[in-house]
Amino acid sequence: MIDTSAFRSLSYGLYIVTAFTKDGKKVGCVANTFAQVASNPPMASVALNKANATTQAILETGRFAVSVLGQSATMELIGLFGFRSSADVDKFDGIDHEICASNLPQVLADSVACFAVEANERVDAGTHFVFVGRVLEASVISDGQPMTYAYYHEVLRGKTPPKAASYVEDAPDASAPSALPSGARQGEAPDGAAGDEADSAAGATVGAAPDVAPRYGWRCTLCGYIVEMDELPEDFTCPMCGVGREMFERIEL
Repeated sequence: MIDTSAFRSLSYGLYIVTAFTKDGKKVGCVANTFAQVASNPPMASVALNKANATTQAILETGRFAVSVLGQSATMELIGLFGFRSSADVDKFDGIDHEICASNLPQVLADSVACFAVEANERVDAGTHFVFVGRVLEASVISDGQPMTYAYYHEVLRGKTPPKAASYVEDAPDASAPSALPSGARQGEAPDGAAGDEADSAAGATVGAAPDVAPRYGWRCTLCGYIVEMDELPEDFTCPMCGVGREMFERIEL
């Protein structure tokens, strides 16, 4: 018996894996599976979905780079690399990045460290390939706190992309955002004191429900992005993952 909820006890980081295709195009995707596997010589591994353009680029060139995202990383940056395809959009356009000494593209925006890896071995892991290789370069970009996958889920309210190694199709998505309190923004906890104290301070009867009209917003069913407005324009697209209005559901805030 496999209880899929047990996998949620595992700890992950959040990374942008990048590479060049054989034709010289920059590609990249978000992953939570990058890990050091040895220290002498320094070795690392990453698991990527076989359908990713980044995976195909690594198969072609045998090299990849990894940017360790910090807690300052925005949902727009994560959504760009995590929910859009390099085949459809230039993910590096307007994003702070550089070509490292190992001739690999590395995302510097909101990153705390970068690595360049030569993929010496490949393991077929069903939906994914696991690439294992020697670390060619490693550098510290900033002194910020690395983002954990738990932080991405619980604070930023991000969802697990279907191509992620930790995605479980039939299990409830623990990362799915709940409806936000009125006035709160995505990724924020509501301010204020406990209920009784807040009611008393406002002069309301303790325990009485406030007479406030409900507010509504829209949530992207793909990436979890929430926008606060009564109605979505017909041509509205998700600023995080790029899907259209038909992929949004109405929620009470």
